[in-house]
Amino acid sequence: MIDTHAHLDALKDAPEALARAREAGVYRVVTIGTTLSSCRAALELADGEEGVFVSLGLHPHEAGTAGQAEVDELAGLLEHPKAVAVGETGLDHFRDYAPHDRQLELFRAQAELAVATGKPLIVHTRAADEDTLAVLTALPEDAHVVLHCFSSLRLLGPALERGWFVSFAGNVTYPKAADLRAAAARVPAHRILAETDSPYLSPQPVRGRRNEPAHVVHTLATLAEARGEDRDELERAIDANATAAFGLP
Repeated sequence: MIDTHAHLDALKDAPEALARAREAGVYRVVTIGTTLSSCRAALELADGEEGVFVSLGLHPHEAGTAGQAEVDELAGLLEHPKAVAVGETGLDHFRDYAPHDRQLELFRAQAELAVATGKPLIVHTRAADEDTLAVLTALPEDAHVVLHCFSSLRLLGPALERGWFVSFAGNVTYPKAADLRAAAARVPAHRILAETDSPYLSPQPVRGRRNEPAHVVHTLATLAEARGEDRDELERAIDANATAAFGLP
């Protein structure tokens, strides 16, 4: 099993958490950079851990201070052999921690970087569906897009039309998330992914505790039930999807 989105730099015991993940059958993790400092920390961790890969990006919350110099430095970090994706990047008009125009500018710059490097783009979007769609639909049709922690139902149709990867986190397991489970049932088997977004969004069986990569197995179980599929078959499909999406060995 793979956890396609975790913030290992936010875990003080990341090596121990990775050991627990392996005990749970989670042997690969994509850890996420959201600032230049967290990108560097993620790469350092990945260098010392087998099965850990990195996506490097500048979160929309950083858009108030991040500019072209930071994007240029990000481009350099993406040359690392364990850097497999660009992001998490995108738009967040819910928290509103940065001006919308600056968020859009930073998102577009990273989308262009993903196209230039041939790496997938990991997208965060909250309360910004239309602007997010405007950026993503302007990308080449063969661009790989991952809708991280999927919760924007308005984006499901375009995702299915354009073949984007749709990734579900622990919130799909919550009792009131029937709409997310219904969305998960519609995603083609070759485009679905699972993640923890740890240390956030712990799945229902461990809700109230800190999330970590081992807990992706709970999300997998809920997805299999929602889709009416065998859990092991879905695990193999997600693993194959992640390998294809991120170009993993």
